[in-house]
Amino acid sequence: MNPTLSLPFCNRTRWRRALLWILLSGLWLLLAGCTTFRRPPRKTSVEAAQSVLPASLVSNFLVIETQGDKHGPYHFIIDTGSSATLLTPDLVKRFGGRPRANQPGVRVLGANGQVKLLSPVTLKRLNLGSVRFEGVQALVHDLNDLSNHLGVRIDGVLGFPLFRETLLTLDYLHPRVTITPSGVPMALPGVTIPFNNEQNTPLIPIQLGAESFIALVDSGSDAALSLNTVGLHPAFQFGPRPGALVATLAGDRLRMIGRLAQSLTIGAYVIDDPIVDMTDELSSIGGGLLRNFAVTFDQKRNQVTFFRPNFDTIKIGPMRSTGLSFTKTAAYWRVAAVVTESAAEMLGVQAGDLCSRINDEPVSAWPFQRYAELIRTSTRITYTFINGNEEQQVTLPVFDLVP
Repeated sequence: MNPTLSLPFCNRTRWRRALLWILLSGLWLLLAGCTTFRRPPRKTSVEAAQSVLPASLVSNFLVIETQGDKHGPYHFIIDTGSSATLLTPDLVKRFGGRPRANQPGVRVLGANGQVKLLSPVTLKRLNLGSVRFEGVQALVHDLNDLSNHLGVRIDGVLGFPLFRETLLTLDYLHPRVTITPSGVPMALPGVTIPFNNEQNTPLIPIQLGAESFIALVDSGSDAALSLNTVGLHPAFQFGPRPGALVATLAGDRLRMIGRLAQSLTIGAYVIDDPIVDMTDELSSIGGGLLRNFAVTFDQKRNQVTFFRPNFDTIKIGPMRSTGLSFTKTAAYWRVAAVVTESAAEMLGVQAGDLCSRINDEPVSAWPFQRYAELIRTSTRITYTFINGNEEQQVTLPVFDLVP
């Protein structure tokens, strides 16, 4: 968690992409009502020449931290692939959120098929460092699932139109976010590409081998490249093969992943044989590729600038796995999916099994980054599963899901 160039009214499929981070976490997916959230805040004030916000790179997402008030710090993810903003009930209450007059709830659908209404609100103010947004339109949503998944409390997911009056730089290289008044002239290094902003999300031309296509610049996806092959002729050196499950509007979908035998070109930058997620929506480049750049969005001029210190070919390493994906709580992790023909499947691990410990440590001791490092560096991992009143340990090899 892509839409086509002629996106439907409410960019509904964009929301499926925007919220795919939580594999099978049950996070709700927007179906209707997006058009009422595409306007920028009534007023945006930047008190300094620029505001630099510290960030952490977690699962290919830049998680920014800002104090805000005495109750902070607060943590946000900026989702350039979304035209709407999600805020938690606590944050809305604390910062003076008001229900939108005469606005019905927005119908949303979860991967389990249940429908829920999210409340549209106008937030009196939202401060990010020295930047103050007033009259912010948002949807109220409990982001506990996302917080549990990443291991850090997330207070909001900020949509692209919020930053229309600024220059927004997502600097994955030094993890930080810089917000600058749009009227301040800046000579930006790197490669500048015009984008189509008609749907309040940035769509740019990129190239696969000798073929050009349109892709969404999507900081709300942790994938490297989500590829719709319609009209293209991709060559694969590995796969595509089934991976983990992801949530979709129609329910859960088996992820199909592979490694291309062609280079991807973004401006003058070349990514050698990238790993791709297959999609039937608009192609997008997500955090798995963006993490190699500092990316500056200028919505006044409808252009985005990619920068890295050199033009060396970018290489994407293998995708490693034990064959399991999880939904997470502080007390236990529930198996969301098991990769077919993996050792986990052969040893009888099933979706729904509850894991209480990893390498004999409680799952609460394994925030996302630590667990990701374990997957990256280990050859075997031992999981402890709850089986009635008993516990059962299963040791699984770590393998290259995509070499």
